[in-house]
Amino acid sequence: MFLEILTPDKKLFSGDAEYVDVPGEAGRTGVLRNHAPLISALKAGQVRVRDTAKKEHLFDIKGGIMEVLNDKVIVLAE
Repeated sequence: MFLEILTPDKKLFSGDAEYVDVPGEAGRTGVLRNHAPLISALKAGQVRVRDTAKKEHLFDIKGGIMEVLNDKVIVLAE
């Protein structure tokens, strides 16, 4: 799946990912390939990304929104 993590200042991540784990308002949410469409509010915490090379990336956020649609994940974060 394709993932973009964007802040008002810069792009934190853009590329293919195997797994994304975000701090949702209702609890942590994990996203894999072919996930059902979803829009979720995010709270402060850490976004975990495992890319296609099995490398893990960690990003601290203060909140935001995540959209999952057509095997693409967009995280708009503070």
